[in-house]
Amino acid sequence: MISSIVFINHKGEILVYRVYKDDITRSETTQFCAKIVATKENKECPIINIDGTSFIHITIKDIVVLATTKVNVNVAMTLQFLYQLVKVCRAYFGGEFDENCIKKHFVLIYELLDEVMDYGVPQIADADLLKKYIQEGGLKPELMNDVEKLKQLTSQATGATSWRPQNIVYRKNEVYLDVIESVNVLMSVKGTILKADVAGSIQMKCLLSGMPECKFGMNDKLLMQREPRKPGQTTTDKGITIDDLKFHQCVKLPKFDKERAITFIPPDGQFELMTYRITENINLPFKIMPVYNELGKNKLEIRVKIKSIFEKNLFGTNLAIKIPVPKNTANVSTNSAIGKAKHEPEQQGVIWRIKKYPGDFEALLRCEIDLGSTTNQQPWIKPPISIEFQVPMFTASGLRVRFLRVYEKSGYKPTKWIRYITKAGEYLHRL
Repeated sequence: MISSIVFINHKGEILVYRVYKDDITRSETTQFCAKIVATKENKECPIINIDGTSFIHITIKDIVVLATTKVNVNVAMTLQFLYQLVKVCRAYFGGEFDENCIKKHFVLIYELLDEVMDYGVPQIADADLLKKYIQEGGLKPELMNDVEKLKQLTSQATGATSWRPQNIVYRKNEVYLDVIESVNVLMSVKGTILKADVAGSIQMKCLLSGMPECKFGMNDKLLMQREPRKPGQTTTDKGITIDDLKFHQCVKLPKFDKERAITFIPPDGQFELMTYRITENINLPFKIMPVYNELGKNKLEIRVKIKSIFEKNLFGTNLAIKIPVPKNTANVSTNSAIGKAKHEPEQQGVIWRIKKYPGDFEALLRCEIDLGSTTNQQPWIKPPISIEFQVPMFTASGLRVRFLRVYEKSGYKPTKWIRYITKAGEYLHRL
């Protein structure tokens, strides 16, 4: 159990100090501030033990958010709680979290700390729920006099589904599901893949009446192996292997362990259902083929060919390929059949921008670079070529939504919208 939560500035001064158990004194926390925070040693390790007291902390900008304890707590849970506490504060402070915000909302922070933790045990850390009964200036008089609303608020805060209020009604029931993937890849000079992974997120927006239960299935390899196959049924989709799954609290984990299908009662509005990572059988949307030539002491030539490796009926959008050039570049002439390429000295490279790039297509950019004289005799260490892009209706992992079902006692049939987007994370090719 956590003994205290402390907000500390970059000088080691305590801004907020909330005690839940009296087994750790303020002088012990002050000792941590003087020894660790003020000397900037806290950036090296998130867990520091001084004389039997554990100081578990995170740093957001110049603010250290600290949890203290003398017992063997779950460190991963404590760190997650600290990040969630910062998220709650930002929801109240308009996205900001700095020393000025903390001093300005001093009383509000203490109110929040009273609610998010009880005797060192995390409680309610949902910003949307907290906003309903912790408001700047106190609760409105009409809400205080409305007994039914107060009952509903209490049941939501203490019930099994604290993330969703009762009696929601929509004229048109709709559910939106977005599969958003970021591709991270590093390729060698010869074009071999050195490392590649996909970081994915499933975002949902639910505009559903009542208290519906949703069931969502993907082409997960384990799920497809468990499903009985109909006589004579054949399929080429063997499924994908999904790593590092992380779910929203609304997901019923025992059902997922048993069925591998995701069952949940969704929050109202927009939320992130799950995140995942995939490291096998990644379909790269673009292949980069660079050629680097030195034409003399003060002249270089870089040719970059880019090929899209997805179907012709799809399009990549907002491509930005950055080709690095030396610092002493004096002039760059570019030639390409598609898009616009321009030398941008502040970026230390040539940026080739293409608004719309068709599938199964090749394009070539040729850059002639004139170098100015320099006193630096060291050879130029070539940074990798990087690329930014978005490809709608394409997933690098091969993930597909197989079904999305909504069950509600009134029996309505909602409209369902499903969208896929793949974008660049760190997409690099060594030059």
